[in-house]
Amino acid sequence: MKGSRVLLLASVLPVALVAMAAAPFVSWRRATPAPAPVATPGSTLPDTISFNQHIRPILVANCLSCHGSDPGKREAELRLDLPEFAFAPRKNGQPVIVKGDPARSAFVRRIKSSDPDAVMPPPDAHKTLAPRDIAMLERWVKEGATYEPHWAFIKPQRSPLPTVRQAGFVANPIDRFVLARLEAEGLAPNPEADRHTLIRRVTLDLTGLGPTPAEIDAFVRDTSPQAYDTLVDRLLARPSYGEHRARYWLDAVRYADTHGYHFDNYRSIWPYRDWVIDAFNTNQRFDRFTLEQVAGDLLPRPTTDQLIATGYIRAGMSTNEGGTIPEENLATYATDRVETTSQVWLGLTMGCARCHDHKFDPISAKDFYSMAAFFRNTTQPAMDGNVMDSPPILRIPRTEDAARYAALPSQIDEAIEDYVWHRDEAESAFLSWQQTQGARDLPTMLDDRLELRLIA
Repeated sequence: MKGSRVLLLASVLPVALVAMAAAPFVSWRRATPAPAPVATPGSTLPDTISFNQHIRPILVANCLSCHGSDPGKREAELRLDLPEFAFAPRKNGQPVIVKGDPARSAFVRRIKSSDPDAVMPPPDAHKTLAPRDIAMLERWVKEGATYEPHWAFIKPQRSPLPTVRQAGFVANPIDRFVLARLEAEGLAPNPEADRHTLIRRVTLDLTGLGPTPAEIDAFVRDTSPQAYDTLVDRLLARPSYGEHRARYWLDAVRYADTHGYHFDNYRSIWPYRDWVIDAFNTNQRFDRFTLEQVAGDLLPRPTTDQLIATGYIRAGMSTNEGGTIPEENLATYATDRVETTSQVWLGLTMGCARCHDHKFDPISAKDFYSMAAFFRNTTQPAMDGNVMDSPPILRIPRTEDAARYAALPSQIDEAIEDYVWHRDEAESAFLSWQQTQGARDLPTMLDDRLELRLIA
């Protein structure tokens, strides 16, 4: 650590010396700052004010550190990030925000006040609302102070296609949005990529591999209008398509061929990897893709593939380290599953709610542990034994052995039945023969006539 600090200081020192040498030449700029531009309230306000786009950023930057979701830092028992709190009556019987009436809203009066004992944010917060921000907040209250949930929880609405001047550039609806922005910025679209570039791009994108020289030549020579569509269909049909797409998914769900902790020994979980690849190559519906991974074993009469899909649950790290607390290990495994599931499927980080209610997202600590309880409904032990097949397990044959593996149980049963039949027949014949023999004809262990031989 000392060495790294020395290197860090050594690299910073020349910059510091230059700054000190230049200080006399730049200090006068700091002494005479340019006056802040004065905005005319309401002069540049948007036609439609959106809480998420316009109001929330102002509140986050200036208000929510004291009037937000953190109860430990909340002042005056006032919360402004959610409507049920912002519109709740105060001790005087009035809410701080009165919908449609800025004059009766203490919220508006405080942000417009010039009294240092009343203005918000207060002087010791070292934050000052710009005139435009004040005008924006006042108009928002006047128009009804409509709150919106986080954009991630609002159902998407299909946007109308924008009008563009260069309609000949448009090959699909997405092109219209790209072109509209380019035109708004005064930019022109690039020319269409040549055939060599196009096949390289699409092949890398769909398979993760580059095209062969023969494939490039064939595509360049193909002058049919369907050349590109045919190329894409051919690439989507390749096994390498599923292999390439599965890499991203397996990274997200923390797939690995080792346990992760302690000795980090090998674990046999590759059938789940192959299941994911096959799901992409067969274009499995996403709802089934989700259900079978999260709860495939709970489906009625689950198939082998559906059981393999639950390898997602077992893909987290496990340990066999001596001295660890078994109950803590199980809690850690469940926490990993909650956090991974929320990030992959919900696009949320629920990990914060492991210790406290989430400060920004609508997730409580109760929600976190309710979900963790679902993932603790498993027979997985706290210790993995440092073995490749830590229980519970499912034995899966290789593809080339699958038919033989499926046939073996019935063949074994038939062989056992055949053995029992021959054994019973032999016993019956022996008993019948024994009845025909006299006592002197039966050899004994002490009889000289009994010959013992070891048959190899």
